[in-house]
Amino acid sequence: MKVFNKISSFAGKYFALVIIVFSIVAFMVPSLFSSFGAYITILLGIVMFGMGLTLKASDFKLVFTNPIPVLIGVVAQFSIMPTIAFIIAYLLKLPAELAAGLVLLGCVPGGTSSNVMVYLAKGNVPLSITMTSVSTLLAPIMTPLLLFIFAGQWLPVDPMSMFMSIIQVIIIPIILGLLVNKFLPTVTEKSGSVLPLFSIVVITIIVSSIVANNKENIATAGMIVFVAVLLHNGFGLLLGYYAAKALRLSRQDQHAISIEVGMQNSGLGVALAATYFTPLAALPSAFASAWQVITGTFLASYWAKHKVPDDTNSTLEMQPHHKPLADAEEL
Repeated sequence: MKVFNKISSFAGKYFALVIIVFSIVAFMVPSLFSSFGAYITILLGIVMFGMGLTLKASDFKLVFTNPIPVLIGVVAQFSIMPTIAFIIAYLLKLPAELAAGLVLLGCVPGGTSSNVMVYLAKGNVPLSITMTSVSTLLAPIMTPLLLFIFAGQWLPVDPMSMFMSIIQVIIIPIILGLLVNKFLPTVTEKSGSVLPLFSIVVITIIVSSIVANNKENIATAGMIVFVAVLLHNGFGLLLGYYAAKALRLSRQDQHAISIEVGMQNSGLGVALAATYFTPLAALPSAFASAWQVITGTFLASYWAKHKVPDDTNSTLEMQPHHKPLADAEEL
């Protein structure tokens, strides 16, 4: 088990590099990963089951004890990111598939890797975990609705069908994970050290399969997609921070909301794009899988080096024993 812990720690620390290396391999030898494209939805469901195993009722405590920061963060998540994606797609004149894919990336909930980044940044981890959990549970309604509003001009969107898909791929696996965690805690304890590594492997396979099946598209449109994702992620981090600051939240809350808003559940974006649009539409989410980990790590390192002053307005002090959901459950 110690070997798994070491491998998991190494993979979590260099997750962005792992994604980049395997993406390059997939681009050079697409036959290694192309066949996994048919199993993206199943793979993502397995990852979300793992997320459910790590959740507890206490992760939703802030919704009832101090809901204002949670409300601010979730509203920022579902307003800033789709709006920015729409503006970038329009200004860069992205092709229809890429435009819809970028907007889809902006409409999905936050990814749980953000919890790790907030922890490293010495931000408000309980707020981060609560935001991820709440935005994920709202995803069946908010993601199809926002996508219909912002992306309907580029590609047809079927909100009801997408609603059912998110229920099947996200909500049901999470609920199953919660039930296992509650009634079979020994299973959760034994799998705790394996889950982060397993999640990293699955996400790497998902991203690599998208790259493998889009080799020609990446060769022709890769740079514009990268620029779009870079701008989307950067503005998300920046505007999330200033939204929290403008509403006079604590410094720890500002850091948490910034990272939560800027880091999306790109795995869900890939799965939905591949299912309802085209493989090309999945490229923005695939690119974001690596890029947002790089920027999140950089930002967390920067904030960690700058001591956060004592602030009595913080929603909840970050306790030393409070760990993030997982090292890299989902991007």
